[in-house]
Amino acid sequence: MAGMSDIVFLLLIFFMITSTLIHPTALKLLLPQGSSQTSAKPLTTISITRDLQYYIEDQNVAFEDLEAALRQKIGQSEEMYVSLHADKTVPIEHVVKVMNIAKNNQYKLILATSPK
Repeated sequence: MAGMSDIVFLLLIFFMITSTLIHPTALKLLLPQGSSQTSAKPLTTISITRDLQYYIEDQNVAFEDLEAALRQKIGQSEEMYVSLHADKTVPIEHVVKVMNIAKNNQYKLILATSPK
């Protein structure tokens, strides 16, 4: 029984270490603060950096090509949730442009925030 508990603790430590190494996005953004959280799992993420660069996950995309790249990434999935990560210094007009793309393609958009 003692040997089995050692193995369980080693597995626990292994999973704790490997889970902290996984980062959802490689972009460092200062997200605005919000108090509500959603449990929906987005298919992909769109990020807008402070220097107004657009990314789909970690791939840099020009704004003109954003809609086509997003359609290609999502395809014909039933649950079309897209997470929008915008730096809090980004002017709201750029966020609204991405929101309009999501609305025109009937994607459900989740605006990412940091907890209060």
